[in-house]
Amino acid sequence: MTTGATVWLTGLPSAGKTTIAYELADRLRAGGHRVEVLDGDEIREFISAGLGFSREDRHTNVQRIGFVAELLARNGVKALVPVIAPYADSRDAVRGRHEENGTPYLEIHVATPVEVCSVRDVKGLYAKQAAGELTGLTGVDDPYEEPKTPDLRIESQYQTVQESAASVYALLSERGLA
Repeated sequence: MTTGATVWLTGLPSAGKTTIAYELADRLRAGGHRVEVLDGDEIREFISAGLGFSREDRHTNVQRIGFVAELLARNGVKALVPVIAPYADSRDAVRGRHEENGTPYLEIHVATPVEVCSVRDVKGLYAKQAAGELTGLTGVDDPYEEPKTPDLRIESQYQTVQESAASVYALLSERGLA
């Protein structure tokens, strides 16, 4: 059985978190690892339905995702979690749960600048915010607390998706997890 781990990819909307996670998942699966991607949008639809985007609801959402990720990871699955998770205390609580259970946890900051994210605008959120149709957009009119000491910082605007995924894979390998 392979060792499980949670790889938490945090960053602004359209930073590249999910794209990197799926590229990494393919690479890990090719190496025989059991992998699940806990996509933030899918989690909101199925596990956190009914939650809004207040600070309290965002914290609850992150804790739910963190619980599922830790459960998977302690059972030998690589849980890849591309979720904004804008608040440091929420991410710290997830890391703490992993540490309490002796479950490997890596925090990856996909540190794409808001200017780049707004051009990518995968879901049209930045355009809606600019048009006044949306408020509370993380990194624009709602806070995003950047990780101070992530296990890895990726500046996706300077490398390909494959290079970004390879850097996370290299970190997993270095830690004996890939």
